[in-house]
Order: sequence, then C-alpha cells, then structure tokens
Amino acid sequence: MSIISRTLRTGLAAAVLIIAAGTASAHEYKLGELHIGHPWARASVNVGGTAGAFLTVENHGSAPDRLVAVSTPVAEVAEIHESFEDKGVMRMRRVEGVEIPAGGEAKLAPGGYHIMLIKLKQAIMPGEKVPATLTFEKAGTIDVELAIEKPGAGADMGHDMKKMDHSAH
Repeated sequence: MSIISRTLRTGLAAAVLIIAAGTASAHEYKLGELHIGHPWARASVNVGGTAGAFLTVENHGSAPDRLVAVSTPVAEVAEIHESFEDKGVMRMRRVEGVEIPAGGEAKLAPGGYHIMLIKLKQAIMPGEKVPATLTFEKAGTIDVELAIEKPGAGADMGHDMKKMDHSAH
C-alpha cells in the first residue's frame, strides 16, 4: 500500500469519526432566530404518572418570543410549569408561557420553569428519545426529540421534583 493510500484511508477514517461524534452529541434545533438546546426528560416507569422535561431556548433575534405550548404522544397532557417555594414547600403551577427575551435565553430546568408530562401513556426509559412539538407565539412550531435521562438527572440544578407538591394535577 502506498503512502498516499494510507494517508487517504487515515484521513477518511478520521473524518468519519469526527462526523459521527458530532452527530451523536448534536441535540440542538433551530427555528428562525430561536436555538433550542438539549431538550430532555426524566425517565419514568410510572404509566399514568408524570415526568419533567427541560431545555434551553436562546433568542438570537431582536424581538422577544414566548414558548406557549408543548405536546408529545407519550403523555395525555404536556404543560409549562413554574416551580416556587411556599412556606418551605416546593410547589409548582401551570403558566401560560415562558418569555424568551430578545438577545437572551430561557432555561427550563429542574427547580424553575419546566415542562410537565402528565398522564404518561408509556414508560420512558434512559437512552430513549421521544418526539415533542414546541409552539412559540411568534416563531411557530418545531418538532424536537426529548432525550430520556435517568430519574436523578439535573437534580443538582434545582429541587428534586419527587419532593414537590404535585397536588395540582
């Protein structure tokens, strides 16, 4: 085998590895000026129960927008919620939307704003990806995949949702 052939094979192999690594870790979406980063949800085996879903939305535009709705075929209902503390107890309430300021971002994370998947129709297990549709007031809708992560994922970013008052749903 000539030096040129070996060099070409090595270069092609390296390019394939780089592309594969980039594709495996890429979990971002773009809708106009909105960039949606790493949408994920906590795993749950509790059919009929709930799970939290999280993501970050960056607004690279000059006008604000709002996340106003979420849907997924794995839950009967998907709502946008806000976590808050009330007399030492973490609670959550449904909100009509989350503002994404112009040139800013909105983080939906454990302990803050998040998406509640209510009345799960199936178990969602770590390593799976489930479809979801995000609806923004101005930008419209986009289909994303929620990466399912183990139940304790993100607990260091806020309050563990198992310790929250879920009586509202």
